[in-house]
Amino acid sequence: MRRIVDIFSSTLASTVRAWRGLSGSKRVIQPEQALVLFDREGSAECRIVREVLTELNLDVTIAPCPLGGNNLDVLKQESGSNVVPTLFDSNTDESRSGAEDIVAYLFKQYIDSEPSKKSLGSFINKSSANLASLIRLNAGINAKPALSVEKPLTLYSFESSPYSRPVRELLCELELPYKLINLGKQQWSDMGPAKARFSLKPYRPIKNTKRDEFFKAHGNVQVPFLVDPNTEVELFESKDILEYLRKTYQLESSA
Repeated sequence: MRRIVDIFSSTLASTVRAWRGLSGSKRVIQPEQALVLFDREGSAECRIVREVLTELNLDVTIAPCPLGGNNLDVLKQESGSNVVPTLFDSNTDESRSGAEDIVAYLFKQYIDSEPSKKSLGSFINKSSANLASLIRLNAGINAKPALSVEKPLTLYSFESSPYSRPVRELLCELELPYKLINLGKQQWSDMGPAKARFSLKPYRPIKNTKRDEFFKAHGNVQVPFLVDPNTEVELFESKDILEYLRKTYQLESSA
């Protein structure tokens, strides 16, 4: 029952956000060096940035910054402040803080365009982003005791995926760095669950895309998919991934 409620509330959070962060651009032009986002999964402003990253089809290395964690100190050293979200782009030696500045930068730098109004921090946009956090009971906000990792994990996801969100929340709470590979939907036949797509034809992603590469490797495109180079574990299914992360990295609180 708890699992059903969790996925239901995650679906409701995506619905409140009008399923932004569902579709991705058909362009697949990744920066030579990975973008780094100091992020808090349950933050409304961070949510807006991650939605745009999915929509622009950009991958990013996530440095989770839960309240009470250590990465806030790292961010303070790197940028002089602990404002979240903060984006570092070593391709241009630029950094941006706050949703509006980051979104404007991403659009200008990577598709040479101005952001749409729905992508910016308007009152309605911020209000629904905050409501999505409330629906999730502010999961992905506060740090939990956890082991550190030598190598960042990799998570295949897209922002509005109801099954991926609980995984990202836990990764943030455990302050586990990870490379976020966005597999936003790029065509009508991508829509729907991996095992029941909204098409009667055999599923085929657009050629020469990240979804195509994933399909060739796994026979389908399903998220979340976690790769942990520290243990050489690869997992589908959010339930299994959550159980793995808790057993492998989460420490019992001394409180």
